[in-house]
Amino acid sequence: MKAAVIYKKGELPKYADFATPIATNENEVLVSIEAVAITNLDKGIASGKHYSSENEIQNGFVIGSDGIGLLQNGTRVYVRGISGTIAEKAIVEKNRMVIIPNELDSVTAAAMPNAVAGSAMALRFRAGIKPEETVLINGATGFTGQMAVQIAKYYGAKKIIVTGRNEKTLQSLLELGADEIISLKQDDESFISQLKKIHQNTPIDIVLDYLWGHSAELILSILKGNGNFTNKTRYVSIGSMSGDTIQLSAQILRSADLQLSGSGLGSWTKEEVKLLFSEILPEMFLLAAQNKLKVNIEKVNLIDIEQKWNAEVPDGKRLVVII
Repeated sequence: MKAAVIYKKGELPKYADFATPIATNENEVLVSIEAVAITNLDKGIASGKHYSSENEIQNGFVIGSDGIGLLQNGTRVYVRGISGTIAEKAIVEKNRMVIIPNELDSVTAAAMPNAVAGSAMALRFRAGIKPEETVLINGATGFTGQMAVQIAKYYGAKKIIVTGRNEKTLQSLLELGADEIISLKQDDESFISQLKKIHQNTPIDIVLDYLWGHSAELILSILKGNGNFTNKTRYVSIGSMSGDTIQLSAQILRSADLQLSGSGLGSWTKEEVKLLFSEILPEMFLLAAQNKLKVNIEKVNLIDIEQKWNAEVPDGKRLVVII
């Protein structure tokens, strides 16, 4: 079969022939893949920098962690792969499938799950979002951030504040449900002043952080209390596009009612992952099929995977490989 194969960590995936995987037990099934999104998770695994990466590569491996495919009976499903999914065939677990609505095309469906997991899981299980709460999304101009704005609105957020560097995309987030935009291009003093004013008027209940790094330090600094009672803020780290470490004053933790947690592979419970497949993804696929979720996509053919792997995708679009 044809596939996107990594032979050495840090190298680009190659369009190559690779042995078709074989199911090894009754809980596994071979699926014909139609479309797969390229995510930061996949890029991290390919480079060897993600914490779930394999330590050694012997004969190469197919990249890709999920996708949209066809079962032998023609049923179209979203799947998590046991084998790599950017390939004509992949082995998947039977209990890690979601049927795709007929009204939703495979490319759109393929773009969604990683972003849904990267936002809905944090909102529901780490932040415990409730209707009428105020949500700050740090780094909202990327694809997952754009989905997070829409999902937070769907979950009942009263006010959504977004940060980012792309001014054009920041403005477009107002159409998706954002209420306030804060540019990360401004100086620290201006950023803090703008966010502190918002926090004083409508206290921030939830922070979804896709950037970490310096912007996280600035956000945490405005949550610092002065000895009086403070609003409880649930701060959830999801990504680290701006840096993996920060300096955090212990005074912030002691002076504010602050819950700091992370959302990602390894942090979710088995029960939460079951709900992702049984409730959250089916619900979001249905919303997209009803045109209630906006999904920005750029397509690439499998044969062009090496040239397009590191291509800059404009306006926070998700790159989807058509198999």
